[in-house]
Amino acid sequence: MNTYVMLTRLLPGAVDTPAAVENLNREVNERIKRECPSVRWLGNYAISGPGDYVDIFEASDADTATKVALLIRSFGRATAELWPATPWDRFLDIARHLKS
Repeated sequence: MNTYVMLTRLLPGAVDTPAAVENLNREVNERIKRECPSVRWLGNYAISGPGDYVDIFEASDADTATKVALLIRSFGRATAELWPATPWDRFLDIARHLKS
């Protein structure tokens, strides 16, 4: 499994009440579980910064991770950026094998 980090930004007016946040979250989670059952969530965070949420998850390949981002966008209430994440030990191993 590969690790991905996704930054999600809600569009202005996407949710207008706390209950709307919960309802949207439930709808999105149910759809992702149905469409991408192999995805494993590692962490979900609300943030104060360039986005509203950061999600960290594992997917078998980039196509599956992209499907997650597309599903988020399909609700029409958010944008999503998707970044592959390389574990530090693997990153160092790749760097060691680069030719000088």
